[in-house]
Amino acid sequence: MDNFALALVIIGALNWGSIGIFGVDVIGTLFGGQLSAISRIIYTIVGLSGLWAITILFKDKEPVHDKH
Repeated sequence: MDNFALALVIIGALNWGSIGIFGVDVIGTLFGGQLSAISRIIYTIVGLSGLWAITILFKDKEPVHDKH
């Protein structure tokens, strides 16, 4: 689930980047505008993935063991 959420967060970040740099909302353009039902569903899923990704920050991390 973490990898899926992270992938969607990356997609959202790239979309925001394209809006900021080029003025183009890729998701909106591909799915019929910002207010279309499918675009709003995608935006919602990406937003929920962002909330999920917050939990990744607070998970216990296993230390990386050097294999010498």
